[in-house]
Amino acid sequence: MKDHAPRKPEWLKQRLSAGEGFGALQRLLSSKGIHTVCRSAKCPNLQECWSEGTATFLLLGNVCTRTCRFCAIDTARSPAAPESDEPERIAAAARTMALQFVVLTSVTRDDLPDGGAAHWVETIRAIRNACPRAGIECLIPDFAGNEAALDQICRERPDVLNHNIETVPRLYEKVRPEARYHRSLDLLRRAASVFGLTTKSGMMVGMGESFEEVGEAIQDLANHGCRMLTIGQYLQPSTRHIPVERYIPPEEFARYRDLALSLGFSSVQSGPFVRSSYHAASSSAECIPVSLNPQSSLPWS
Repeated sequence: MKDHAPRKPEWLKQRLSAGEGFGALQRLLSSKGIHTVCRSAKCPNLQECWSEGTATFLLLGNVCTRTCRFCAIDTARSPAAPESDEPERIAAAARTMALQFVVLTSVTRDDLPDGGAAHWVETIRAIRNACPRAGIECLIPDFAGNEAALDQICRERPDVLNHNIETVPRLYEKVRPEARYHRSLDLLRRAASVFGLTTKSGMMVGMGESFEEVGEAIQDLANHGCRMLTIGQYLQPSTRHIPVERYIPPEEFARYRDLALSLGFSSVQSGPFVRSSYHAASSSAECIPVSLNPQSSLPWS
């Protein structure tokens, strides 16, 4: 393992500027005590997305039971119990934001018998009650292979069922030791083949994988019914996390995109700053019949 990352190239140097909606959204989320993966995972697109009035809601608290070595979210074996009013608070925020497409994710909660699946269901139902015309994307954990937990969420029929494989199989022990590559593939296959859901997955590159390994993983996803894909550059959140092995040039991301499209993916986002939920609404509009009319203003500001 390298002691330090290579020098960051020009294409990864962002000009950060927060638009008028940033502060308004920050105040709204704080007032309702809502966590977002944008902040907890230190997403590089936070200012852009929040300024545009979008965010990815983080369920089940902001402490994870797993110790993935790429992720900035805090970890503990026994996080606080889920907050029973969190589904309604998230639904209220989505309604106030006038969201037409809501993206949900959660920490992994291996300490809960169902991995938090029932809490997921309550949140989906609360959002549908508050925002009946909104599409919903669920970026879920693997529920430790618990099919009954997965099926609870699939039966709610989210517009997109997202689950990230994160990296190539060779790097799982190094990058996400408590996860299993084929368990994630089986989850996506079940959601697509048994429930007929539109499935999505994502990967990070720059952690030591080869182009060929990424290509094989893309093929695996296609073989398991996945039709939406995101590929982005891994950025080391802190010195406690695994270092960047290589910064992938934009032209290589374009090659990944071309490969995925040739394998039948309907929507592919591949670029240095791409993340699982980045431009989720517009990407989903390419694959599902959800009405996505652009907002002219930020209604809570």
